[in-house]
Amino acid sequence: MKSWIERLNAYEKLMRLDKPIGILLLLWPTLWALWISGNGHPNWLLVWIFLLGTVLMRSAGCVMNDYADRHFDPHVERTRNRPLAAGQVSGGEALLLAAVLSLLAFALVLLLNRLTVMLSVAALFLAATYPYTKRFFSVPQAYLGIAFGFGIPMAFAAHNGNVPPIAWMLLLANVFWSMAYDTEYAMVDREDDLKIGIRSSALFFGSYDVAAIMACYAAMLAILAWAGWKLHLHWPYYGGLAAAAGLALYHYTLIKARDRTACFRAFLHNNWLGAVIFAGLFLSYLR
Repeated sequence: MKSWIERLNAYEKLMRLDKPIGILLLLWPTLWALWISGNGHPNWLLVWIFLLGTVLMRSAGCVMNDYADRHFDPHVERTRNRPLAAGQVSGGEALLLAAVLSLLAFALVLLLNRLTVMLSVAALFLAATYPYTKRFFSVPQAYLGIAFGFGIPMAFAAHNGNVPPIAWMLLLANVFWSMAYDTEYAMVDREDDLKIGIRSSALFFGSYDVAAIMACYAAMLAILAWAGWKLHLHWPYYGGLAAAAGLALYHYTLIKARDRTACFRAFLHNNWLGAVIFAGLFLSYLR
């Protein structure tokens, strides 16, 4: 029988708290939205609520993803040692953990207005159903982009009680960004996914995968540039976008040979791309 320490360690790995890249990729677009919807002066209570909510929902999403993939993960080199795949955690435990995390996140949302609460229900639905889109949807990364970006309309709703068109454009930018970085991630698992019948954008784009990734980066940056123009943001914001473009070009040098290790490095490096965009946005509002 496992000790509580061993069990807690297994839960922590199941929530991927030891690998915070997912939390960061979820957090950056949420912070963009909080700063824009707050006109550069976000409500700090909202910032803390969304920060904690991001951690909770990303953790719940990881648990739900591993539960959905529990019969596939043992056959994939990168995932065979995950707690569910390795038998360290039962399916029932995983479902209970996901439920507790989701309820804690929902309790935070109840502190906000009605529209934000309603949007949170949609966000939960997206997070819970995303893992199953890999069975039938050729580009599940697009669905992931909506799920990962739903903090954007929620941030506008929490601040202002409405979701303006600019919020949906920011969400679209996040969809393109998610397709870029998660296709890099999918390139790592291409052979395993093909073998077990999981769908991914890396398989869908085939030999055009690198070109598709760069096109997604370009679309994301173009939308964000348009948003900056509409919002009358200042030069530091565009400096952040230029830095992000430079990082995207660096990712091209990593992925062009389709080496699995280099593709995974590119995926992880997207944290810095999101960070420089936020830095530019933050500095723009300081002027």
